[in-house]
Amino acid sequence: MIHSMTAFARHEVKGEWGNAVWEIRSVNQRFLETYFRLPEQFRSIEPVLRERFRKQLNRGKVECNLRFNAKAGEKSNLTMNIALAENLLKHANWINEQTLNSQVNPIEIMRWPGVMEAEESDMNAIQAEILAGFDQALKDFIVARADEGTNMKSLIEQRLDGIVEQAELVKGHMPEVIAWQRKRITDKFADANIELESSRVEQELVLLAQKMDVDEEIDRLFSHVKETRSILKKGGAQGRRLDFMMQEFNREANTLGSKSINAEITNSAVELKVLIEQMREQIQNIE
Repeated sequence: MIHSMTAFARHEVKGEWGNAVWEIRSVNQRFLETYFRLPEQFRSIEPVLRERFRKQLNRGKVECNLRFNAKAGEKSNLTMNIALAENLLKHANWINEQTLNSQVNPIEIMRWPGVMEAEESDMNAIQAEILAGFDQALKDFIVARADEGTNMKSLIEQRLDGIVEQAELVKGHMPEVIAWQRKRITDKFADANIELESSRVEQELVLLAQKMDVDEEIDRLFSHVKETRSILKKGGAQGRRLDFMMQEFNREANTLGSKSINAEITNSAVELKVLIEQMREQIQNIE
C-alpha cells in the first residue's frame, strides 16, 4: 500500500489521574525527522516514542504533541505520620514547660519534615496508559497516511491513463504525418521544377522519416507506465523510485516534443508534460 507523508491523528486518553491528548501531524520530507513537545514529567519517554516512529515510518517531518491535564482533586492526598506528630508534640510540650508554658502552634508541628506527606501518583502506571494511547494515535496516524496514499494512487493512475491515451494518439498520427511530409517535399520539388531521381527522393524521405520516428519514445512511455503501475501495486516506501520514474517520463516527453512537426503531436507532447507534472506534485508527498 502506498502511504502519504502528509497526515494528522488525534487521540485522547482518560484515567482516574486526568486526561492526556496526543496529536501527530506530518508533512513531506526527504528523510524521517521527528519533533516532540512533551510535558516535563514525560520527557523520559521521548526516546521510546522516537524508536516507535522509526519502526513504522520511513520518511516525513513528524511533529508529536502531548497535552497532559491532571485532575485537581486527584493530584495528591495528604497523610499524617501520627507517631512522629505525637513524638514532636511530646517534646514540644516539654519545651513549653521549660519556657513558661508558651503555646505550641499546630501548624508548626505539621510543617515538620515527614509529618505531612502528599501521596504522589504512580507515574509508571500513568506513563503506561499514556504510551498505550500513543500507540493508538500512531495506528490512527498510519491509517490516515494510507487513506491519503490511496487517494494519491488513484490520481496518479488517472494521469497514467492520460499518458497512454496521448501516446496512442501520437502513434496513430505518425503514418498521416509521414505521408503529409512526403507530399510536402514532392510538391516543393514540383513547384521549383526540380527533377530528381526517384531513388534520391526516396533516400531523402527515409532520412526524414528516421529523424521524425518517435516509435522508440512511444514504446518507452508505455514501458514507463507499466513500471509505474507495478511500483504502485507493490506499495511500501516507493516515493524515491516514483520520483525517478517522473524523470524518465520527462525525458521521453521532451524528446517527443523536439521531434514534433505537427500541431497535434505538439499538443500531445505538451499534454504529456502537464500530466507528468501533475503526477510529480503528488509523488512529492509519497513516502
